[in-house]
Amino acid sequence: MAKKEKETKTAGFALGKENYRLMAIGFAIIVVGFILMAGGGSDDPNVFNPDIFSFRRITLAPVILLFGFVFEIYAIMKKPKEDK
Repeated sequence: MAKKEKETKTAGFALGKENYRLMAIGFAIIVVGFILMAGGGSDDPNVFNPDIFSFRRITLAPVILLFGFVFEIYAIMKKPKEDK
């Protein structure tokens, strides 16, 4: 019974301040990835624009997106520091 008396319940956020900061950084990385993937269309539907198959849209943007999502998982899973 002594252990139960020592336990104190604290109400607050589920994650720490650093976790939310890391999540914001991850979100910004994901937005950059989607911006890099955008564009490349053609104004005339009868004309093919090969720019949609550029390195930036096919390789770079998906890698940046994948990194952003992995970074988000890390930001959520990181154990928050306990403030005393």
